[in-house]
Amino acid sequence: GMIADRFFSANRVLSFLNIMGALLLVWLTQIRDFSIFFPVLLLYTICFMPTMSLCNSISFDNLAEPSKEFSRIRLFGSFGWIISGLAISSADLEALSTPFLIAAVVSLLGGLYALALPYKAPAKTTERASIGQILGFDAFKLTKEKPFLVLLIFSALACIPLAFYDSFTNLFITHEGIDNAAAAMSLGQIAEVIFLFTFPFFFAKLRYKGSIVAAIAAWVLMYGFFALGAKTGHTTFLYSVLPLHGFCFTFLFVTGQLYVDEKAPSSLRNSAQGLIAFATYGVGKYLGTLTAGNVVDRFTVEGNYNWVSIWMVPFGMAV
Repeated sequence: GMIADRFFSANRVLSFLNIMGALLLVWLTQIRDFSIFFPVLLLYTICFMPTMSLCNSISFDNLAEPSKEFSRIRLFGSFGWIISGLAISSADLEALSTPFLIAAVVSLLGGLYALALPYKAPAKTTERASIGQILGFDAFKLTKEKPFLVLLIFSALACIPLAFYDSFTNLFITHEGIDNAAAAMSLGQIAEVIFLFTFPFFFAKLRYKGSIVAAIAAWVLMYGFFALGAKTGHTTFLYSVLPLHGFCFTFLFVTGQLYVDEKAPSSLRNSAQGLIAFATYGVGKYLGTLTAGNVVDRFTVEGNYNWVSIWMVPFGMAV
């Protein structure tokens, strides 16, 4: 984020990261040793994660009214998720390396397209960048404002139960007898498209606090129904709440991104978007993945999953 704030236009940084990501994805398909595979995968994620906050910053910089317009641009990301999920599931590619090659092609195209996005000259400054600034620590100045600090901590904590969904929903619904799990989980992205399109209307009524509270309430309902589905064996409970993930994602993440754009000064906007991404996709998801993995291990005996107990944990966290 700091690099885009001080040295290069955000679209050029976005282009570089996408092209590097494409090369790393192709490399992944050629690796047979996990000791090499994992570090290369880590390098790819380091390239990929900043692209989300850079896309947000570019959008916010070029929209007249972000609170009304951004969600309807963001929904195209959901279209991509839906199409990729359905394509991979229908072609039965989930166990192959082919999805990495598809992602590499898309990443390369995205990198080339980023060069056509609006150019924004970085803020001019005579000061030499310190190590802290290079690492994006300047954005932490915003945490001196209590509302921003609360949003940062709350967003990170909210991502801990979210990791249960990301890591184990596919396995869970497959275990419960739902075929084509990737296609079934696309219900969440379909709902996300709907809610992203209607988000400006709801946001005008709920504003920041109301939108975040609505997302958490929906998560409580989703995890509760997952536990009920596991207890009763009825997949109806599962199908009925899979779309809620799209609602939760929209109302938590888009709301947070809009708040950051509103509060951050223009000289720190890219770094601030990177900070909220670090808190959610970084710290929150990392802690959530560790927690979810340990919980699933705790409630698994000889390959038999106690899904009721597993889903009650994120249910309790969300409550």
